[in-house]
Amino acid sequence: MHHTTALLIELGAIILGLGLIGRFAGRVGLSPIPLYLLVGLAFGTGGLLPLSASEDFIAVGAEIGVILLLLLLGLEYSASELVGNLKTQYPSGLVDFALNALPGAVAALLLGWGPVAAVALAGVTWISSSGVIAKVLTDLGRLGNRETPVILGILVIEDLAMAVYLPLLTALVAGVGLAGGSITLLIALGTVGIVLYLALRHGRVISRAVSSDNPEMLLLVVLGLTLLVAGIAQELQVSAAVGAFLVGIALSGEVAEGARKLLTPLRDLFAAVFFVFFGLSTDPTEIPPVLLPALLLAVVTVVTKVLTGWYAASRAGIGPKGRLRAGGTLVARGEFSIVIAGLAVATEPRIGPIATAYVLILVILGPLAARWTEPLVLPLLQRRMGGAAPIAATAVPEAPAVPSVAVPEAPGAVPSAVVPEQVTPDSAPDNAPDSAPGTGSPSPTGHGTPGG
Repeated sequence: MHHTTALLIELGAIILGLGLIGRFAGRVGLSPIPLYLLVGLAFGTGGLLPLSASEDFIAVGAEIGVILLLLLLGLEYSASELVGNLKTQYPSGLVDFALNALPGAVAALLLGWGPVAAVALAGVTWISSSGVIAKVLTDLGRLGNRETPVILGILVIEDLAMAVYLPLLTALVAGVGLAGGSITLLIALGTVGIVLYLALRHGRVISRAVSSDNPEMLLLVVLGLTLLVAGIAQELQVSAAVGAFLVGIALSGEVAEGARKLLTPLRDLFAAVFFVFFGLSTDPTEIPPVLLPALLLAVVTVVTKVLTGWYAASRAGIGPKGRLRAGGTLVARGEFSIVIAGLAVATEPRIGPIATAYVLILVILGPLAARWTEPLVLPLLQRRMGGAAPIAATAVPEAPAVPSVAVPEAPGAVPSAVVPEQVTPDSAPDNAPDSAPGTGSPSPTGHGTPGG
């Protein structure tokens, strides 16, 4: 069979299969990511029917998938939102890093994989999946909950931290040494700083330069600019994914909205190809030996993510119910964990199977944890504290209501209404649609909702 013919047949079969799998996952309420990984395992090295003709094309498509994932994620945030989140939620970000990166690093060292693999596995267990979590929040109807801005704030900090972490990991994997790694890190920090400055000060100018009323022209310009910047970033060892993320941050307003609508279908297509490619590059026979460590690591990091959400929501004055919902929602891992593992496979091949098994477990558990953490854990906390009353009460005391005051009427004026009682945001219930005060988080809808 001619190579081109075989390529078309394999690609057609893969894309059609992914579409059918995605429809099935949507009907049963699961994320399609674990199913995409299973498809890759089935048709990769050591699988049921290894693919050969489309391997190179899928590898390139996987690179584009990562770039589009990060571009679309960047389009959801503005530079001012990122800066605001860093100022108000950095303590929660530090706790998130400490609680969730440490188990991965310790596990890698206990398995005897060395310091580079420890840094990589720490990233795998640290970063939650923005894409899976955004879908879960939408499916559960929680976009208006008080804890949702806190969840989004944690995701923003994690995504921004990737702009530093990924270049550092790339340098460590390449073995460039301390001096080379420091230079790479400085380049990454400088690049991020310059892009944020340009986005804050001249974001409108950049958006106007890219803007077009013709959807075709807008698609070509934004996609071309993203691939160009990603390639340059890769050459500077800053990571193509981070370059794409920064392009998304630099665009705002109607340009960002239009680009998001045009690029979302492409993102979904190539992201699916990316997950398939990661499965293709992993030998399924290597997963059973690491399934137990992956399961233990998943159990530990489910607990640490719930603790992270509890801490972050408590800082925002949210009650126990909202704290548990926040922690359960943060459990899912996905695209970033796979990206990190993909970078580290060259140095430590064994990290690929354990990362695949780990992501498979938590992508399935993530939506379940978001739904059931609060109803399952809350009664246990109530019994431990000696009754439901302490837990049912909101964490922030209600401010006393301001008494009604009659406004003096001027002679001949129409009688004025009585000033109503004032209610502070802190007295709202856990599931009230308004965001918690002082979170500084992006709005749960519109420009602030992650969609990567």
